[in-house]
Amino acid sequence: MADIAELDQAIRTQLETCSSRKPALRLIQSIKGIGAIAARTILIEMPEIGVLRKQAVASLAGIAPITRQSGRWRRQSFIQGGRKPLRDALYLPASVATRYNPELKAQYERMKAAGKSSKVNITAIKSKPLILANTLVKED
Repeated sequence: MADIAELDQAIRTQLETCSSRKPALRLIQSIKGIGAIAARTILIEMPEIGVLRKQAVASLAGIAPITRQSGRWRRQSFIQGGRKPLRDALYLPASVATRYNPELKAQYERMKAAGKSSKVNITAIKSKPLILANTLVKED
């Protein structure tokens, strides 16, 4: 347990002392639903945040839907690849957002009413804070 605390402190110190990452950390933490751990994970797992297009951000995180089709053969879209630690870190903020963020809660409810599964809904919600974080860091 002490090792985890030491490692957490070292990560926090590195991000706080880096002149380019400190403002990005503050901006990302200002997003409703993104806590300190999720913000640090975003910065660590996606160092290129702030220079990507929104489609590239979702794709790098592995939360962009990929459609597999060939001729008349059609299947459901799925997610694959990307950075699993980042995808995992975004799960909890997304599930909290579906309860407390009015805009994302409304989107979740619309998708649920349309017959989408909760797994698909959460995956769609995961991309919203990440894309917002990318935009905030890009726009400064």
